[in-house]
This record gives sequence, C-alpha cells and structure tokens, in this order.
Amino acid sequence: MQEHGNRNKSNSRTNRLINESSPYLLQHANNPVDWYAWGEDALQRAKKEDKPIFLSIGYSACHWCHVMAHESFEDEEIAKIMNENFINIKVDREERPDIDDIYQKVCQLATGTGGWPLSIFLTPDQRPFYAGTYFPKYSRYGMPGFGTILNQLAEAYKSKKQEIHSATSEFMHALSNTAKDVQGKGENIERSIIDEAAVGLLQMGDPIYGGFGQAPKFPNTSNLLFLLRYYDISQISRFKDFVMFSADKMAAGGIHDHLGGGFARYSTDQKWLVPHFEKMLYDNALLAQLYAELYQISGNVKYLKIVEKILEYVIAEMTSPDGGFYSAQDADSEGEEGKFYVWSKQEIVNVLEDATISDIFCEYYGITEAGNFEGKNILNIRNSLTHLAQKYHMTTEAIEGIINDASKRLFEVRSKRVRPGQDDKILTSWNGLMISGFAKGYKITGNKKYLDAAINAVNFIESKIAKNDGRLQRAYKDGISKLNAYLDDYAFYVNALLDVFEIYAQPTYLQKAIVYTNFMIQHFWDPEGGSFFFTSDDHEQLIVRTKSFYDLAIPSGNSMAASNLLRLYHFIQNNDYLYKAEHIMREGAKTASENPFGFGHLLIAMYLYIKKPVEITIIRNTEKQRANSEMVNWLNRQFIPNGIIAIIENESQLQELQNYPFFKGRNLVQEDQKDSDYALVCRNFSCSLPINSIQELERLVRMP
Repeated sequence: MQEHGNRNKSNSRTNRLINESSPYLLQHANNPVDWYAWGEDALQRAKKEDKPIFLSIGYSACHWCHVMAHESFEDEEIAKIMNENFINIKVDREERPDIDDIYQKVCQLATGTGGWPLSIFLTPDQRPFYAGTYFPKYSRYGMPGFGTILNQLAEAYKSKKQEIHSATSEFMHALSNTAKDVQGKGENIERSIIDEAAVGLLQMGDPIYGGFGQAPKFPNTSNLLFLLRYYDISQISRFKDFVMFSADKMAAGGIHDHLGGGFARYSTDQKWLVPHFEKMLYDNALLAQLYAELYQISGNVKYLKIVEKILEYVIAEMTSPDGGFYSAQDADSEGEEGKFYVWSKQEIVNVLEDATISDIFCEYYGITEAGNFEGKNILNIRNSLTHLAQKYHMTTEAIEGIINDASKRLFEVRSKRVRPGQDDKILTSWNGLMISGFAKGYKITGNKKYLDAAINAVNFIESKIAKNDGRLQRAYKDGISKLNAYLDDYAFYVNALLDVFEIYAQPTYLQKAIVYTNFMIQHFWDPEGGSFFFTSDDHEQLIVRTKSFYDLAIPSGNSMAASNLLRLYHFIQNNDYLYKAEHIMREGAKTASENPFGFGHLLIAMYLYIKKPVEITIIRNTEKQRANSEMVNWLNRQFIPNGIIAIIENESQLQELQNYPFFKGRNLVQEDQKDSDYALVCRNFSCSLPINSIQELERLVRMP
C-alpha cells in the first residue's frame, strides 16, 4: 500500500494514550495526533473551546483500523488539521462497547452500514452530526479523502451551526427509536415462532458453500446453534444437515487455521477461503461449542478433533498465567496482513524434503506455485483422504498420518516467524463464552485439562475482576481491573457458571450465578420496557441508554439473560426469573420470527421455553476418578440442549444443595444403591425413582 506524507517515526514523542492500558490505545500513543482517551478532560475541553469532537473507535486486531492509522493518524499534515480544529478521542470498542453501540447505530442510520474503524464527528455535548467508517487519506473509488472531510466539517461547525444542529436533532430522534424497532407488543411465545424462524433461516442459507450470505462471510454461530435445537424439537434432518454442511465447509476453508487450530473472524469471500486473519476469543469460544454439539449429535470424531484443536490453541496462545483468556490476535505481522499464516509452495517443499510427502500435503491443502492469496497459499482442504489414498495406493490412515506429521513440522517452522500482535486484555464477557467452550469441550472429551481451564478462568474472574457486592468489572490488564461491567459481562459469565455447574456441581457456582443475576436485575432491568439496558443504572451517563437485542457475532445480553433466567428458574423456582425471561422473549418474538437472522440466541431461549426442560441429576457415590463414570461419560456425550443437568460428586455435596428446590428429595436412594452412581430424571413436575443403568437413563431422557 502506498504511503503519503511525512511520518513521525520517532518514539520520543507521545500523546496522552501512553498512560492507557488498552493495547489498541497504546498502538496510537506515538501518533502526532493529540489524542485523548474518552473522559471528562476531553469532553470539558471541547465545551470550553467550543470545538467539535472527532471520535475514532476501533480495536487492536482490526486491519482497516491499522490502515487508517498508517495513512492518516501517523501523518503530520492530517494530524495538524485534527489538532487545530478538533478534540480527538480514541476509544477501544472492546473496553467501551456502550460508546461503540451508540455511535455504531448512528453510522448505520447515516450510511446503512457500520464497522471499524468507526469515525464519528460530535458536538461538544456528544451529539453526532457526521458518521462513517474507514476514510482514505486521499479521495478514491468514490470515497472522500479524510483530509477533505476534516476541513469541510471544521468549516461547517464554525459557519453553519444551524445545519449542524439540524443533523444532530435528526440523529437523536432516530436513536431514541432504535430499540422500538425490535421490541414487539408482547407476543405469545408459541411453537409457530420457532417454526417460522427456522424455515426462514434455512432459506437464507447458502446451499453451495454453507453459512449465510455472500461476502464477507461470518460464522453466525448463534443461528447454527439454534438450527441444531430446531432439529432436536422437530426431528427434521435437513436443519441438522445444513449445520453440518456449513461447519464442514468452514472447517475445510482458509478461515480455519489448519496448522495451529482456531478460526479467524470471517472470510472475505463466499467460499470461506481467504480469511480476515485476526483471531477473536469470542469466535473460537462459540465455534468450540458448535463443533462439540455436532460431535454429540453425530459421533463423528472429526468434530471432536476440531474442538480439541480450538481449545489447545486457546490454552497455548490465549491464556494468561493467571488463567484468564486474552482477547485477540492481530491479522497483521511485519506490516502485512496474513504474513504469519501463508506459504509459498517452495517453502513447503523445502521443509518437508520428501517429494511424495510434499506432493500429498500440497494436494490435500490446495498448494500451488501461483498460490491463492497474493502469490502465497492459504491452507484449505481441496482433496479427500480417500481420493489421495487411492491415488497413492495407501490406506487413508497412512495418508492422514503423513498429513499430520507434515503439519507438525510446518507448524514448528511457522512458530519461529514474527508473530502477529496480541491483545492481552481480559474481558469478562468473552471469558464467559470461553469458559462455556471449555466446559463443552470437557463434556465430549473427558479431558480434565479442559475442565481445569474453565475452573481456573472462573477463579481468575472471582479473584481479579469481581467485587464483594455482586458487581463485576469489564476489563483486566497489567494487574488492574477497570470499568463497570455491561449487561453482556453479567449474562455471559452467569451462563458460564451454569455450564461449569452442570458438569461439576460445586454449590458456589450456582450461588454466584444467582448473586450476579440478582445484581443484573437490580441495576439493568427496565421495569417499563420489560428488558435489560446495556449499562447499569449507576453507569456514566451518555447521550442515550441503549438496549441490545441482536445476536450477531456474539449473542446479545438480553438473549443470553433470558436463557439464564430460564435455567435458573428450574434450579431455584424463582417466579420473577421466569416472568422476566418471558418478558424478554415476548418483546422480541415477532421480529425474531420475521427476521430470524439477528436473533439466533433469543430463539435458543424460546426453544428451551417451548420444549420444556428435562431435569437430570447424577450423584456420584463411587470412589472412582471422575473420568471413569460410565453414566456421566454417556450423559456428557449426548445432545440434550433442553437438559437442566447437575453432576454431583457425593452425597455430602448434595446435602449442601438441598436449600435449592431442584435438589430437594433427590437423595432418596436405596441402601443397595449406596455404593454406585445413580441418576434421577424429572420432567413435567414428575421424577423417576433412582436409577443406576445407562439403558434406563437413556430411556427416560429420550422419552417424548
């Protein structure tokens, strides 16, 4: 990419961002721009000097954020215009999703789309009057140049105040109506809602390459998880088949890191071939859960291996020494997107040395001299093991062994390259998703390392991020936790606590889930609107207090909260939990049925509500190691998405849980069963007698 203008290449000059902890803000600490972090200093200066605010929002792994920084924010000429005419504020969207949520809505209202970098121009009282995303330094392809925009808006603010006022008024009116676009009139939560939504989603699916839409193409994991649940309630195979087809296409594509494990954020093309190479914790957390459920449904080991590769990647590269999970890895290294991940054919031949081995590897992964990405190769599966076995007169096991051994050798070589940058801040919400990913991984593998990773992350949040009064904080870095947590943080973390409790029923996990849920209700619930605000009632006051309903790259806090409230209701029989879950679902029901693409996780909550749970308790009475319980192992490998499950280590642990309605009377075991594991299955307010055979457990679980 061509560069323009004089750059400040020295690290001797820094701006205020040098005092921040966010890796994204620190990336801009040496810009010649006089950046502020969001805060009173910047806002008061804007008012005092009557200057407009330029608000730039991005995140550390964002490729186009880097491009705009290199082109404009490192440029002395552009910086001079910015410093003379604007108060310039940088925001890390991952630390301040509340600010990002407001101004993304503004950008979508103004341009029909959003994204990062987000570029918003505000009056000193934070009201927007112009919005966009990436702007090149100079005009090209119909895009106005950033320097031109700066000059025009600076002049407009000085000489056309009435026009600026009209623009801000229009934006504020539209913002006040955004939540109403989703909130319905309290529809009944009926089976027809998820029927209509599932059919609609399937019609949106790409029948050639899987997934949804053209390009860019995101995993949209919540939608796929919902379709698996719709398969469970309908037993119509085409819904499951589409999810498997999509998951197989993603796993074969370049979006999947075949050597190191994990998935990139999205594909720039329809075929899943060329990723945007950044890796986000939340994508890998949700995809680990998706592939784990596909293994539970199909028993196909290929899905189990993908889960293991994701989790091993997170353990190796995304886990802090204290047990929390880092946020992201950059798309760029050495100033080039994807350089860390791509290969020339000659590099591979040189590493593998043996001609037959390199031929097999290159055919399997579509490696050519010309390459498939800027003259290099992104690994993507192009031939089946069966085809290669026939061609080379070997067994499929032998071919697979050759590819695995070659992959290990190439991974070792790749690990010596200059690595992409890492965003090592730890976010409560994304850690919640990843804890759930490890819990699901433990269920299907029985690998205690994955359970330990989940428990260690819970312990990290409790010791480093949680406060004594039920309050959580948003972010942790360099020994400091900061920022009041948002709805997502509470909802995702409560879900994680329930997922860990499901496989390891320590009473403290359920107790904490209740404490955080009650705090969330006290400080986030809107008694008039019947759903949760994104920020707490004691949060910094911004121009609007938003609500989030859309399940896109990650679930919305309202959707996850509805699901949590349903699960907790069955444990503790708190009718207020059920009432609030119903409220959220009713508000979104009509929109979710008509436009299901953005409501996958809300539909998951509706599935649980409509199908109604099966309650399963297993009490361990033997002295065997946890991994050796045949009954537990069988249960963990089953796809029971409506299961409310607790696996209890012994009778004394069960006694500690007797205060909760779910566990009352569940220790009525006969004397001759005292030395064996036993289970209780309840549905529709009726419970089985204690059982200690897998066959009987399966019969009761599978009953319609």
